[in-house]
Amino acid sequence: MIFAWMIVLIALSIGFVVFPLSKMSHSLPARQDSTPAVLVDQLEEVQRDQDRGLISASEATAAQQEIKRRILAAARRATSEPTLDNTSGRGALVIAAVFVPLLAIGYYVSMGSPDVASLAFVDRQDERIEQRKIAELTEKLYERLTTDPEGGASEGWMLLGQTYYRMGEYAQAAAAFETVSKRDDATSTTFSMMAEALIRNENGIVTPKAISAIDRSIELNPENPAGAFYKAMAMAQLGEEAEAHALLVSHLESADGFKPWMEAFVEQANDIAKTSGLAPISLADYAPALNGGTGPSADDVAAASEMSAEERGDFIRAMVNRLAERLEESPDDLDGWLRLANAYTVLGEQKNAIAAYESASRLLSGFAASDPRHKIVEQALSTLQE
Repeated sequence: MIFAWMIVLIALSIGFVVFPLSKMSHSLPARQDSTPAVLVDQLEEVQRDQDRGLISASEATAAQQEIKRRILAAARRATSEPTLDNTSGRGALVIAAVFVPLLAIGYYVSMGSPDVASLAFVDRQDERIEQRKIAELTEKLYERLTTDPEGGASEGWMLLGQTYYRMGEYAQAAAAFETVSKRDDATSTTFSMMAEALIRNENGIVTPKAISAIDRSIELNPENPAGAFYKAMAMAQLGEEAEAHALLVSHLESADGFKPWMEAFVEQANDIAKTSGLAPISLADYAPALNGGTGPSADDVAAASEMSAEERGDFIRAMVNRLAERLEESPDDLDGWLRLANAYTVLGEQKNAIAAYESASRLLSGFAASDPRHKIVEQALSTLQE
């Protein structure tokens, strides 16, 4: 029924546009056609003013001569100017009147038909509700921190900053981290997260304020990979590509086995190498075991080489079990959970691998969203849960 009414309304709208156009003459009258008549009236008006004694004879003669000159000039323009044709303009209007409704109908049928369920809205309804809840909780946390007579706990401000960051509110995230940065309990991570938020807020540009935060982060902990990463980014933007590349490589070389941040360092170093003519590097050069951590000791390898396949399997299983037991005693070891998850993946124990990655994911919730370990865990879980 709705489509029938749409067709009727469209037909009426086309008629309202096309019918008046069909009645229009093919040419518009010249704009000067009425000019001589106006000037003749002015001549008669001058004569009447002279007869009533409002103007002198000489003034009347001068005015009449000027009016006659204008009449002659208007006559010349009327004969020299071409007639205005509106055929092309009318054709364009007719085409628009017909085809615009047709295009609108086509778009509506494909995208806005009432018979088609709004799947995108339905699918994202839960997501919208969750985002609204997070926004409300974030606002409550902000109010609680700002109304606290003692200024609010630093842990609360850090949580607020991380939440703002995940919401894409980078300026507010940086402000939250900056609040903690002015306190005695500020750590290297506080300043590196502040720098990261400032950089994201400027679409990747490292501002002087971000550089100050980076330098303070490195001063508090030279081993903080985030500080070194953003320091290299700042140096590259200042034209110090070689120094930035060397900084990244030095941190890669000093790493004790594979670390999740190494992949981001290698990528950044190779991006710099492309524009500065330096040789590309490989992650395998700095972490031969890749995701396997530091791996077994030399004695372990020697012992394993003398074992049978069954004994070697039992040996690997024992090492994995020892790592799992150690993590039960030290559950905050993020890199340990990553190594255990990788070991379970190699052994084909999917459920155990997923559980280990989920433990790592919970620990990662306290780290910046740009931490490369987020990506490693997300990709691994996505692959294992397929």
